[in-house]
Amino acid sequence: MSSSFSDVAHSHKDFIEKTLQRFEEQLHPSANEDAELVTRAMFSVRNQAIKLRTYSAFTQILVCQIQDVRTTDVTISFTQQQISCTCPQKKLCRHQLAVIFKLSQYFISLQDWLTSWRAKKTVQLSTLASERSPESWQRMADEVLNYTFKEQRPIDSFLISSLLENARLKLQRQRPFEQEWQQLFDLYMEIACMKRLLQHAVKTGMSMDNNYFNYYLDNAFIRMERAIDIISRTTKLFAAEPFFDALQLITRDILLLEKGATHFRLALYLQFWTKLFTEKKRLTAELSILEKTNAPIDIDLNVVKALFYILLRTITPLERTIQEMSLENVESFIDVAQQSLEKGYLAEATLILKKALPFLQTFIQEQLLPIRRQKYTRKLDVLYEQIDLTEAEELTLYAAFGKFGIEAFSDYLLRHARYNEWVALHQLYPTSIAYLEQSGLKEVVAHAPEAALPLYHFYAMDEINQKSRQNYKQAVRIWRSMKSAAKKAGKLDYFENYIDAVQQQFKRLRALQEEIIKSNLIAS
Repeated sequence: MSSSFSDVAHSHKDFIEKTLQRFEEQLHPSANEDAELVTRAMFSVRNQAIKLRTYSAFTQILVCQIQDVRTTDVTISFTQQQISCTCPQKKLCRHQLAVIFKLSQYFISLQDWLTSWRAKKTVQLSTLASERSPESWQRMADEVLNYTFKEQRPIDSFLISSLLENARLKLQRQRPFEQEWQQLFDLYMEIACMKRLLQHAVKTGMSMDNNYFNYYLDNAFIRMERAIDIISRTTKLFAAEPFFDALQLITRDILLLEKGATHFRLALYLQFWTKLFTEKKRLTAELSILEKTNAPIDIDLNVVKALFYILLRTITPLERTIQEMSLENVESFIDVAQQSLEKGYLAEATLILKKALPFLQTFIQEQLLPIRRQKYTRKLDVLYEQIDLTEAEELTLYAAFGKFGIEAFSDYLLRHARYNEWVALHQLYPTSIAYLEQSGLKEVVAHAPEAALPLYHFYAMDEINQKSRQNYKQAVRIWRSMKSAAKKAGKLDYFENYIDAVQQQFKRLRALQEEIIKSNLIAS
């Protein structure tokens, strides 16, 4: 017995309603492209252009044929909750929408749906795009974002990227034709979307500390950073000045949000003020506003003020501000120091980095997430390499790194020809012979071969304790290197006595004895 559209619709009412709602959220009546897509889908329904080809109650797969410019097939798998079309359109197309309209008409009025959808239109996006002003661009962003964030409830984190990407695409269609305006438009829309998302997250209590949210923030930051770099390298148009003023307000609003995504907000603010807003007049005005701000936020404004003191080259207030450094804000101050070094302000960066030294050990070992420690110590090593430190300050730095800074501390010890301490470090934090060779073992052997002998013994014993023939072979390889170092140190007799002692100590390990004999370690 064949099925009809009515049978299919009533059997899968929940899926059809949810899909129509999802499509409605993606379509904006103020966008010409979306309005045309809805109109053409409605046209297909009213002109009976949709035919039911097959439906299997067993597989619950529906295939419909749409007579359009060319015939296309739309397939719905109700078990997998998926809909697809054979047309070239990669995302939502008029054919998929037409089939959902066709099925929905059995329990809703399509005319009522269309009237309700069109009533949400307030102003045509293309009309706003034709008027080039910050106010027009903001209205354009609000028109799309009001539809995206139409309900005052938290958004599921996994939907953030798709919802904002959909909003971005609608706004991108209104991009100016002139190349000199395109990057500024992209940047404005990116930061307008970001501000709205963060405000919505704070207002609705959304969690900002999850992978989905951070994934969107990271990608958005990369896009904005790229646009800022391009704009900063081009000559600023006089007509663009009001847009820069608007961007300044938006970035400040993001900085002064009550809470959430703290590191991202500060990093974004630093990007704008170190690369884009570089005029002294603008810097002075912003600093004046910050100095009068008492907003209860989760970013220490002393950190931000320090940046402005650096950019304005006012050392005395900078010295006073960094006295407020603490375990809670030391990472933010280090970010400011990094920006200072990138701008070439070595003296100012030195002040901050030296002040941060006493906080680093507790910060790295206790406050920093374990997954970040290795990468962060590398970042610190790069920063501190650029400033002059006393020997005591260098030791404080590497002690703070602990096991996460072995590579950096190794380099430091080699630079100062402190080979015995290099050996002690790698005995304290055991790794592998391969890692030792990457960390400078050959240099130690070249300059202080005698110092390396205890290290070879340490790693050879570790292999023996694994008690397998493969490990015994590795131990023998280590002893070969040890023999070469002993010969270089003029201690070949010592090495031969050492191997004799090893054979006596492990005489019951027949496989090890065989490997030692085969290796001919004692032969001259």
